[in-house]
Amino acid sequence: MSALFRRTKKNPADRVVTLVGKPGCHLCDDARRVVREVCEETGASWEEKDITVDEELYREYWEQIPVVLIDDEQHTFWRVDPARLRTALGS
Repeated sequence: MSALFRRTKKNPADRVVTLVGKPGCHLCDDARRVVREVCEETGASWEEKDITVDEELYREYWEQIPVVLIDDEQHTFWRVDPARLRTALGS
């Protein structure tokens, strides 16, 4: 079977979710609640990065915040769907 069709399911506890946002952003506050809840449920770890203190993140994401990354790959932006995040984390 081709490696393309053989996907190994990743353990959510081995995944890292990154929320990219900024202070005072109501969408970021909403996203933070969803990310925190889903990560607590699945065992994934999460971190938050502030675009106001990171010029590279600012240039890349300022129009999209909040942005959610999973293992440094963009998962979504603006609104975080909890079911979609759970699925992406493999739970």
